[in-house]
Amino acid sequence: MQIITTHKSTDFDAFASLIAGSIIYPDAVPVLPKTINPNVKTFLALHKDIFDTKEPREIDLEKVKKLIVVDANRWSRLERFGKIKKREDIEVFVWDHHLGGDMNPVWSCQEEVGANITLMVKYLSKIKMNISPIQATLFLMGLYEDTGSLTFPATKPDDAYAAAYLLEKGADLKVLTSFLSQAYGERQKEILFDMLRTSNRMKINGYTISIKTIEISGHIGNLSLVVHMYREILNVDAAFGIFLDKEKDSCIVIGRSRIDDLNIGKIMRTLGGGGHTGAGSALMKSVNPEIVSSLLKEFVQGNSSSSIQLSDLMSYPVFTVDVNTSMEDVAMIFRDKGVTGVPVTEGEKLVGIISRRDFKKMRKESQIKAPVKAYMSTRVISIGPEKSPMEAASLMIKHDIGRLPVVKNGELIGIVTRTDSMRYLYDLLPD
Repeated sequence: MQIITTHKSTDFDAFASLIAGSIIYPDAVPVLPKTINPNVKTFLALHKDIFDTKEPREIDLEKVKKLIVVDANRWSRLERFGKIKKREDIEVFVWDHHLGGDMNPVWSCQEEVGANITLMVKYLSKIKMNISPIQATLFLMGLYEDTGSLTFPATKPDDAYAAAYLLEKGADLKVLTSFLSQAYGERQKEILFDMLRTSNRMKINGYTISIKTIEISGHIGNLSLVVHMYREILNVDAAFGIFLDKEKDSCIVIGRSRIDDLNIGKIMRTLGGGGHTGAGSALMKSVNPEIVSSLLKEFVQGNSSSSIQLSDLMSYPVFTVDVNTSMEDVAMIFRDKGVTGVPVTEGEKLVGIISRRDFKKMRKESQIKAPVKAYMSTRVISIGPEKSPMEAASLMIKHDIGRLPVVKNGELIGIVTRTDSMRYLYDLLPD
């Protein structure tokens, strides 16, 4: 079975790319994530008989042999298909207008253009594949949404050529306008005004930037347009919106830049997200927005003190516990040493991490006598001694962990905590 899919919270560019993929790969099944943007949902309500797609739950993952991913290059952005990422018998193809990723595709088309659909339209034009006016309209909606109707800084000549080609193929601008106009409504307007009322400007490393934290509730579409407009109105080199949803214990970080040297995509990849030079975003769980703001300032600063490495900050020698140590003894160690977690070893090998939160897994008093290997986390996220405190902080935020073993050539040589990294980062922040 061949599958085409795209990222969660599907926008018009992603949906258009999904449909274009079904034209390029006629034997593949287009799979649309369950979470899609409201304006795309409205469009589908009228056009679902034309664009036939499946839901992820309808797919038998055991039968998938070829996975085609459009407008995404990271497993974490897919709905359900991340479960097959370790299978070696699957061929992965990637179409994305962002560079990088963690998918190791056997084939990819990745170029930095304004919209992913641009890459696919370029290919459809090259092979002289016929497309209908409604397909052309959908593709142009995706292109216009991601490029701000060809006005965003990330727009490239290829985007304009693709738009002209789609107009030649009968794309209807009236239909396009009626659906895209919903992207900026009352809720977006209220958020933009809130950001502007308490706006700030700061000078960092020669750039003028603004970072604004706003609380939101529930799904709000097209916050990227809000950040773009915020940057335009303030006339700053780069703007970042940190949108905090306390109910979901998460925040969406969105950045927009008009300066190529301020690579937003690179900054967002460090936070676990993605993007390209002028635009990007990241979804983060259980994080303090003040720390995120501090990290953003540090990224813009360019980590001018990058000569400081983790080897200068880490604690060593590392105190560890054996896999057969009882949870009761571990609790005593936590109390006596004033720590909240320690690495777990089996012989000389690092096999896990035990932290205070792991004690919540116990349901009976008798389980306190059980060995630590029964409750430890075996998914060990480690880091090299040559990395920076900034990279360590990003890893801890991304994976919601409080400490990182420092490993060199497979050997545990130290440990760095969130407190170590944050203390360093705050010391670096400009007054």
